[in-house]
Amino acid sequence: MTTKESECNIPEEINYKKHWNAAYVKNPTEKLGWFEENSKETIQLLKESKVSKDAKILNVGVGSSMLIDELVADGYSGLIANDLSEKALTDIQNRLGKDASKVNFIADDLVTPTKLHELDEVDVWNDRAVLHFFLKTEEQNAYFNLLKKLVKVDGFVIIAVFALNGAEKCCGLQLQRYNAEMLQEKLGNDFVLVNSFNHTFVNPYGGERPYVYTLFQRMHK
Repeated sequence: MTTKESECNIPEEINYKKHWNAAYVKNPTEKLGWFEENSKETIQLLKESKVSKDAKILNVGVGSSMLIDELVADGYSGLIANDLSEKALTDIQNRLGKDASKVNFIADDLVTPTKLHELDEVDVWNDRAVLHFFLKTEEQNAYFNLLKKLVKVDGFVIIAVFALNGAEKCCGLQLQRYNAEMLQEKLGNDFVLVNSFNHTFVNPYGGERPYVYTLFQRMHK
């Protein structure tokens, strides 16, 4: 990202909770470099999974995404919205108004969770643009361990991350880029790839951001 896109201040020692809260305080949702007006690629994969409208769908690192608004409007009733930033989740709640009661909001860290690991199993784990921020092996392992703990057999995993030819940084932070094969390796043999495709997201500042979108199904535990 350019400085104009993110205006994220990066200290030498990063407190990620403060970092992301500051990003959402400083910028309105529609000016964030990762903002998308609609989430049609994610919704495409969700529809492909054929889960019911009352399926338990855990949206991790959702930020202040419009996805939750779209899913509520479409009648999904088992939504969980997670982010490290309380400010981001508050932005969604304020937009939804009375409909915010239809969503379970959980401010928690995917790497060192204090709440998420206590959830019952979920039908769908959905991640757009979170996993690629975890650079350390132990962070990645913690992420996938939580995923494997929560996703039920026959459940689905939707992961959309920067592709191998994607940007090296977002909001000033280095990224680990992926392709579908790398994600399959991380998930292991209990998960099968149902669909994957490349998508170039154009951010609010005109920058092109190549993503890989993937849909996996859990076959064993």
